[in-house]
Amino acid sequence: AEIRRRNFVQPEEFPYDVGLVFQDGLPTIYDSGNYQAGLEQALEMIGYDNFREEQRAARDRGQFLGVGIGCYVEGTGIGPYEGAHISIDNLGEVHVATGVSTQGQGHETSFAQIVAEALSVPVEKIHVTTGDTNRFQWGTGTYASRAMVVAGNAIGLAAEAVKEKALKVASFVLEAAPEDLELVDSSVRVKGFSSRSISLAALSIVSNPIRYSYGAQAADLPAILPTRPGSPLPPGEEPGLDAVRYFSPQHATFASGVHAAIIEVDIATGIIKIRKYVVMHDCGKLVNPLIVEGQIYGGVAQGIGGSFYERMDYDDNGQLLNANYMDFLMPYATEIPHIEVDHIE
Repeated sequence: AEIRRRNFVQPEEFPYDVGLVFQDGLPTIYDSGNYQAGLEQALEMIGYDNFREEQRAARDRGQFLGVGIGCYVEGTGIGPYEGAHISIDNLGEVHVATGVSTQGQGHETSFAQIVAEALSVPVEKIHVTTGDTNRFQWGTGTYASRAMVVAGNAIGLAAEAVKEKALKVASFVLEAAPEDLELVDSSVRVKGFSSRSISLAALSIVSNPIRYSYGAQAADLPAILPTRPGSPLPPGEEPGLDAVRYFSPQHATFASGVHAAIIEVDIATGIIKIRKYVVMHDCGKLVNPLIVEGQIYGGVAQGIGGSFYERMDYDDNGQLLNANYMDFLMPYATEIPHIEVDHIE
């Protein structure tokens, strides 16, 4: 622990140029972090200061304990870009499309949360499509822990653009300056006057004048609209409540963390038992803590499997001898300990 303390990049040294080229072809520059704070937090979680006493007492009982610390920095959010298209239909449903594909990481949930916060719309009214070139043609892919940083920012930018457009259209309908309006509960209203409001569904219709007489939400349209000559769209605006935006990071961003474990080894058999396992994790802002922790649990389980159980066994002719799960030793839930996780944002 002391060796690590003395060798960490210090907070005042960021951004820190490592002097190597990263996988995106750009310089490896650690943008931010507080590695020592993470270490101290993990040491407290594992009970590091009291461990030697616990170790000596266990040795007197014939038990052999060891403590291990692993610190890491992980590059994430590499470019070159991702994009997103967001549109609101005349029922107030929000449709989000982005080029990144998904393999079960919970993208639909996390991306929907970003849009829900920006547009003040319930998550259940947001429909996310990933990796479908019929819906969105341009994208780079899901790899290297990049989806939330790159696609998430593109979705955030698109959501803010839709919000700005909704406020512009609503300013015409409600006869108020955009800065005097706010988005609340799927509607735009005049600040301090909840009675002067219009739903996003109705605004979707207003933003495309040809639809004034169509759709279930037509009754929500203010009576003043039929008497207004001309288009309600601000100059230069396109019809519809939608926007396309891209995000292209200038360089990767870097997460960090510390894992610590107390292990008991049966000296006679070599069998190990994980007595305690803790993770201190800093990935920046947690959009969905449940999803983040689920990925940490899975990563730790995979690491335990690779370290102690899983092995590809070949004979002298290169024939794989354990190609099925009868012979390939994977850890079950019984081999994976309770994992204590904490975060620095």
